[in-house]
Amino acid sequence: MNQLKLHQFHIPVMGLSYTVDTPIKVARYGISSVIPIVEDRLLEMMRSYYYPTIDKPYSPISNKEVDYRAKRITDYLNLVNTIVNAQFEKLKHSAFEKGSEIVKYMEMLPQSSYISQLYSKLSYISDIVEKEKIESYIREHIKPGSIDVNIMTKVDRNTLDKNGHIIEDGSDGVTALSGFAKSELKNSSVVFSAGMNPRLYNYLEKCRQFDIKKDGSFDKKITIKVSDYRSALIQGKYLAKKGIWISEFRIESGLNCGGHAFATDGFLLGPILEEFKTKNEELKTELYNIYTKALAEKNVYTPSIVPLIKITVQGGIGTSEENDFLHQNYPIESTGWGTPFLLVPEATTVDNHTLELLRLAKEEDIELSRHSPLGVRFHYLKGTTAEKERLERIDKGKPGSACFEKHLSFNTEFTVEPICTASKQYQTLKIAQLQTLDLTKEEYELQYNQVIEKECLCVGLSNAASLKYETTFIKKNHAVNICPGPNIKYFDKVVSLHTMVDHIYGKVNIMDDTSRPNIFINELQLYIDYLKEQLLLEQSQLSNPKQRKYFSAFCNNLIDGISYYQNFKKDSFKEMEKFNSDLKTLFDELNDISNKFELVN
Repeated sequence: MNQLKLHQFHIPVMGLSYTVDTPIKVARYGISSVIPIVEDRLLEMMRSYYYPTIDKPYSPISNKEVDYRAKRITDYLNLVNTIVNAQFEKLKHSAFEKGSEIVKYMEMLPQSSYISQLYSKLSYISDIVEKEKIESYIREHIKPGSIDVNIMTKVDRNTLDKNGHIIEDGSDGVTALSGFAKSELKNSSVVFSAGMNPRLYNYLEKCRQFDIKKDGSFDKKITIKVSDYRSALIQGKYLAKKGIWISEFRIESGLNCGGHAFATDGFLLGPILEEFKTKNEELKTELYNIYTKALAEKNVYTPSIVPLIKITVQGGIGTSEENDFLHQNYPIESTGWGTPFLLVPEATTVDNHTLELLRLAKEEDIELSRHSPLGVRFHYLKGTTAEKERLERIDKGKPGSACFEKHLSFNTEFTVEPICTASKQYQTLKIAQLQTLDLTKEEYELQYNQVIEKECLCVGLSNAASLKYETTFIKKNHAVNICPGPNIKYFDKVVSLHTMVDHIYGKVNIMDDTSRPNIFINELQLYIDYLKEQLLLEQSQLSNPKQRKYFSAFCNNLIDGISYYQNFKKDSFKEMEKFNSDLKTLFDELNDISNKFELVN
C-alpha cells in the first residue's frame, strides 16, 4: 500500500440533494465523495446559490438552449471544482497552528497514514529548519478528495425534439455523461450504478477524456458499482472490448444499503469479497488482455503494464472494527460510509426537519418499500413530509403527484409518450382500469394499494437542498423524502465532520447501542427477511419447478455464506462469541424456512 495514502473511506452518492455539494464541504480535507448529476434542474438551482458565494455572477442556462442539460452539468462541476481548488490552496498555505484548516486536515487523517505520523512529530521538534522542512513536505504531499459523479444507469429517459423524434445522444444518462466528460475535473470518476446500460456504455467510445495517458493515469475514470464478481467481470469485459478501462469496482451490499436495493440471489458480502480477493489477479489479467487488444485495433496508445483497478466496498458499515476488518482481510482500497453521514451537516445537505427524523429513526421507521416508480425495492424513511402529502392526497381521493421532472417516466401502458407511475396521470388511468375489471374486493384493494404507493422521487429527493439553502427548486412544492440504509437505526446523534471521521478510524465511538449486530449478521438477517417475504408472496407459485429452483438456490447460497462466516478466525472481531451465537440463530431460522417450504434437497 502506498505509504502516502491519505483517507481510507469515501462518501457515496445519496439521493439527489444529499451529496449534491458534499465535495464543497469535505474535499479540501482529502475526503472523496460523489455528486448525483442526472437531475439538472437541481444543479441549476445549486449554480444560482453558489456563484454569489464566490462573488461571481450567476448566468442561468435556460432549458430552451441546445444541449442545456449537459451544459448545466458541466458548468456546475466546473463551479464545484473552482471552489474546492480555492479552498484547498487556502488550506495548504494556512499556518500549522491550533484551529487552522491544515491542522484540521491533519487531525482527521488515520494514524496509519505516513503524513499523519510526520505531523505528529512536529510537536517534538525544536529545530526550526527541520520543522519547516517537514511542514513543506506535508504541504506538498496532501491533496483534496476526489470529486466524483454518479449516474444511475436505469435513469436514462429518451428526450424528443419538437417534432417528437428521439434526439440522438440526448437521453438523460448520455447527456449527464457528456456533461461530466466535458468538465474541467481531473482524476475524477463517473460511478455507474444499477446495472449495465449498453447505450450509455457505447457512448463512452465517443469520449476521449476516458483514454489512458502515457504515464498510466486518466483524466476521467470509470467506476462500476457491482453486487458480485460475475457482474464485475461481465461489465468489465464489455467495456474492455471497446477500449474502455474500469478503474474501480465498487461492491455494494444488495440489501444493507441506502436508496434502491438490488438484492442478489442470496450471495452475501463476505463470500463476494472473498471471490474478488482470490480472483483479483485473474480479473486484472483477463480485462487487460481484452483491453489492450481493443486499443491495438484502434491503433492508439497501448499500456505495457496493467492499469490500476481498485476494489472498494460499501453498505452497512458502522464501526471502526468493521472498517478495519474489511481493509485487512480483503483487497479493499476504500470503504464507503453513506447513511451515517446524513447526520453530519458539515458533510451532507439535509433539511432540519428530515435531519431530526433521521436522528430519531428506529427499526420500524425504515422500510424496504415499493415506493420507487422504477419498480425496484427502495429503502425509505417513514414520516417524511413527502409521505404525509402522498397520504393526504389519497385520503382526498386524488392520489398521485404532479410530474415536473419526468426522469422516471417509462410507462406506456396507457399513453404513447412514457409517463411516471407515481404521477397523478398514471394513477388516475390505472385506478379507472382496475374499476372495470371483475376483481374481488381483496384483489382490488391489493392492486389499488400497489398503484398508490408509488411516490415522486425526482422532486422529493431534491427538495432538502431547496429548504436548506432557502431557494426555489419547484414552486410551492417542498415535500421531502429520503432513503437511508437500515444502518441509520444505530446512529442517533448529529455530529461534526471531525467526530464522524474519528468514529470511522476508532478514535471515538458515537454509537450507544452496544447490542448492534455485526455488519455481516445484519446483512444476513436482511436477506432472510427478504426470502421469507418473497416466499409468502410467491407461495402459490412454488409448484412451478423454475420458481422452486430459484428459491432453493437462494437458500443454498445463504447457507454457503453462513458456512463461510463459520470459518472466520476466533479473533476476527472482539465479540466473536456474540457473532457466532447470532450466526447460529440465523442458521436455525433459515433451516426452519427451508424445511417449511421444502427448499433444500
